[in-house]
Amino acid sequence: MTTRSERSNTRLILSALAISAGGVTAVELFARKATASIEGLSDGLVFGACLLSAIAIFSVLGRRGTWQSAPWLGLAVLALALVNGLFLIHDLTGAPEYRPTAYDLVFLPAAVLFLAPIRFEYRDHFPREERREIYADVALISVALAAILYLSIRPNGAGAAEAISSGVFAVACASAFSAYGALTLWAPLPTHIGMFVVIGSFTGSIIVFAQQWVQGTYVAGQIAIDLPLAVGSLALAGLVLLLPRRRTGVPMVRPTRYGRPLLTTASVATACTALGLIANMEIHRRVGTLEATGLIGMLGAAVAIRILVNQVRGTHATLAVQEALDQKEAALHETDKALTRLQRANETLRESEERLRLVFEAAVDGIVELDHKDVIVRANEAFCQMLELPQSMVEGQRWTALATAIRADESFASLPHTGQGQLFREGQAIHLETRTSEIRGDPPRRLLLVRDVTAARVADQTIRSLFKFLQDRDEDRTRIMRRTNAAIEGERNRIARDLHDGPVQGVSAASLSLEAVLLMLRAGETEEGIEILSKVRKELSEEADNLRRLMSGLRPPLLEERGLVPALRETLDRFGRESGVATEFTSDVSVEIPQDLQTLAYRIVQEALSNVGKHSKAGRVGLTVETIGGQIRIEAADDGVGFDPAQSREYLRMGRVGLASMRERVELANGTFMVHSTPGRGTTVFATLPLESVPAQREFAVEEA
Repeated sequence: MTTRSERSNTRLILSALAISAGGVTAVELFARKATASIEGLSDGLVFGACLLSAIAIFSVLGRRGTWQSAPWLGLAVLALALVNGLFLIHDLTGAPEYRPTAYDLVFLPAAVLFLAPIRFEYRDHFPREERREIYADVALISVALAAILYLSIRPNGAGAAEAISSGVFAVACASAFSAYGALTLWAPLPTHIGMFVVIGSFTGSIIVFAQQWVQGTYVAGQIAIDLPLAVGSLALAGLVLLLPRRRTGVPMVRPTRYGRPLLTTASVATACTALGLIANMEIHRRVGTLEATGLIGMLGAAVAIRILVNQVRGTHATLAVQEALDQKEAALHETDKALTRLQRANETLRESEERLRLVFEAAVDGIVELDHKDVIVRANEAFCQMLELPQSMVEGQRWTALATAIRADESFASLPHTGQGQLFREGQAIHLETRTSEIRGDPPRRLLLVRDVTAARVADQTIRSLFKFLQDRDEDRTRIMRRTNAAIEGERNRIARDLHDGPVQGVSAASLSLEAVLLMLRAGETEEGIEILSKVRKELSEEADNLRRLMSGLRPPLLEERGLVPALRETLDRFGRESGVATEFTSDVSVEIPQDLQTLAYRIVQEALSNVGKHSKAGRVGLTVETIGGQIRIEAADDGVGFDPAQSREYLRMGRVGLASMRERVELANGTFMVHSTPGRGTTVFATLPLESVPAQREFAVEEA
């Protein structure tokens, strides 16, 4: 695809070419007399037009869509400009008059440059198998036209120089005209027609120039010579810029219907015309016998080559036909053998079909053949028994219609596609499983193997359920044992640490103080001893209080003395004072709660408040305890930062087991435990515990959270 700048440049160059063509035409037609006195003006116009055309052609090289033959066309037009440049120099320097010489052979390279592009066009538009004959026809036409033009250009009594010049111009004009004419006759595209018109104008101009040149009468500045060359070169450059070449992958243009016969007819007609002209001119003594013999020999060689090419192609065609006939005979012979083998195979196939039919009907599993419209072509007895229908009512029915007839559900209707389905017979589900095999053909078919897998399905589901249940119980038991051992060990360490750091240290200090009192009393220092005894008594009183607090952590006295509700209210109030959090307590307990259940409920609330204090950053905490329907219901809600419940397992892996501990305790007591939380919108913990007998619970510390 060309860019915008390339399209703009192309339009600019086309405008320059059009203006130049108009200017040259105006000068040649209307200002002829005014410019006749200017030496070399006509040759200068032709030189400038050809040079501008060459520059325009070279400017588009490398662009996508440019003709492959464009470089050769540019060189040819440039050569034409150089030739006119030489004539311009000749006119300006006042050299002697024009005369034909052997140096006129230098005109041939320019003609060859115009013939070079034709190779690309022939390769693109002529089929490979017909190129030899087309080349032969073009060569014959070129030779015949060259002979005719030679006789037309050559003056009577011409010498060697005139003969050479006549031959050069005749060969150049005939070759170019024949090559581009054959291309246009074969594939009359706008590009080819334009090129042929330009080459034709060049040919006419050169013929006029050649006739005057060899006769020594050429005078510079003739409109019949200069105008076709100037305007033709500009038109050729315009064609290169305006018309794109055939893109790669685009189908080859089909030749015209009469292109091939017309080309052959033209070659024969021009050859005959040339022979007749040579004979006539020899009779009237306008050409010598030796010269006529050479021309006739050249034409004869061209005709012989054309006949040889035709014979070679005919021989190849005959050999191809003979080879095809031989292959046909061999194929017929092989066909006879194949028919014999086919008859034997047909017998074998018939026997196999009988065996397959027996297997089809005797199969335990259902076998169904479906066509491309899901119509049942045939079904065996086992499948019909599954449906409890006779074969006559099954075969010929669409599968969906059959599903409707037996009142099956959607799973059976889609059984051929999903491979899984079920039927209901006397309130029981019959699970079916299919395996599908494609049967190639036109149209294709499918073979379904239908199997009753009800027993296997039920057994598999039972095994899976039992296995899952045992696996879950084993995991729960392992987890409970691990956590129980860790909690017990942690609780022991905490109690030992508290006893060592508190009462043990105090008693040890009191013991040392008593030793000192004993020494003072023995020494008679009674007052000092009594003072130290007072301090020991105070220290022992403080350690007794510490032991009571430690014992209250293990078993809250308030819970034993006043019950669950007062203990929870006091615990919530104390948490609010210590944490600076607003609290709200609501209770509706109308029945007596067992002692073990009170302890469990108290520990759950302790754990929930511990989590609030450590993680939630809440400003308000609400606690609700009530008994409903034989259960005690506990709800602890806060307005803290909340969390994503989906990350509970990650918290457990990180060692934060508070929620897991509460859930475990509640579930072991046959209760239910739920946590509702949203990041940024707080957390609510729900626990329900049945009021019947509760399994023995271990004590656990709030530090587990």
